[in-house]
Amino acid sequence: MLKLQVIKLKKILQKLKFRAIAIFLAVVFGMVFFSTKPAQTQQPVTLNLLMTAPDAEPWKQGIIKDFEAKNPGIRINIVEGPNATNLLEDLYTSAFILGDSPYDLINMDVIWTPKFAAAGWLLDLTDKITKEELAAFSPKDVEGRRYKDKLYAIPMRSDVGMLYYRKDLLKEAGFNPPESFEDLVKISQSLQQKGKVDWGYVWQGKQYEGLAAMFVEILEGFGGYWVNPETLEVGLDKPETVAAIEFLKTTIQPTKISPPGVTTYQEEETRRIFQNGNSVFLRNWPYVWPLANTESSVINGKIAIKPMVHTKNGSSGACLGGWALGISQSSKHPEAAWKAIQYFTSEEAQRKFVLEAGFVPSRRSLFLDPQIVAKYPHYPQLLKVVDQAVLRPPIAQYAQTSDILQRYLSAALTSRMTPEAAMKNAASETRQLLGR
Repeated sequence: MLKLQVIKLKKILQKLKFRAIAIFLAVVFGMVFFSTKPAQTQQPVTLNLLMTAPDAEPWKQGIIKDFEAKNPGIRINIVEGPNATNLLEDLYTSAFILGDSPYDLINMDVIWTPKFAAAGWLLDLTDKITKEELAAFSPKDVEGRRYKDKLYAIPMRSDVGMLYYRKDLLKEAGFNPPESFEDLVKISQSLQQKGKVDWGYVWQGKQYEGLAAMFVEILEGFGGYWVNPETLEVGLDKPETVAAIEFLKTTIQPTKISPPGVTTYQEEETRRIFQNGNSVFLRNWPYVWPLANTESSVINGKIAIKPMVHTKNGSSGACLGGWALGISQSSKHPEAAWKAIQYFTSEEAQRKFVLEAGFVPSRRSLFLDPQIVAKYPHYPQLLKVVDQAVLRPPIAQYAQTSDILQRYLSAALTSRMTPEAAMKNAASETRQLLGR
């Protein structure tokens, strides 16, 4: 009997031991489960970024995938906007004016920065990055993202206007690349007279922002200025400005190195003329290079680039374009947004972006990067153009200021007004706008 009781007691103890182990494991499992559950169910931070539809795909397939792989707690939601940058600016502006913007990261054209910063729509990034870190970027790219000595965006990619030329035709005729406006006219007329081309020089003369961008390069070449951002002094009615307009008019008449319709041209009209082999010189942006050097292009391998020509009193100017990333003042995730900016503007991400999408980097080292130069051998020369970059006036009222210049410059180029009268009116209206 006693033996049976001992056997039963052993079985009970074994059961109790099993239950104790089971309870212990359950408690441990529960602690692990409940301690990890918030991490498992926590939703990743989503950062909204508005950009033009053509730009969206290279971002999605390239650097965004890489960033999200490295930062699993952050997602980038691309909102595809219209192709026209002015319409994109309108969308940003409307979102800010209506209240808290839904966009965390703000992808900005260089000419938007002063307006957005002055309105209080952007976070000040000055203390987020050191002077040493900023020194890796092209100086003008950084300057274009400042307003009243504060930094509001980090350059993502650069863009500059430049002078394209037919190196084959110049070499064949014994000409060196032009350094002055006189050289440009002389070479153009010579090659036209020899029947090598229909036109010498094509540029953007239509009344739109591209006209202002083109004109700041010619104005720099004549030693003039548009608006001094420090003093708000206006230089549109100065002799240098009038001389710059007179030069552009002479390319149409009497020299006839530019077609009569040039005052209606935007970038693409001028590119097609040049790419079809019908002009010696072209003022345009870097996007032309890969298109002009496709296998089907008649000028493939026959072109070169340089900064715009100038007078002895002026200097070469390359109008600065390009895009930068800022953070919305109303973003609920500013730290995550800054982490994204740090990656997207890093050397690693920019190299990948340049190689896959063909954009111009904002980091100087990448213009000489062996991988990039192997694919784009003109980049070392492009860096020389970037070093000649000039800004359109970095002022809060830039959009209205540009509209005034465009209207009166177009009137002067199409002979509806004399250059002197047009610029007198333009200067007067600009001074009134700026409170001068």
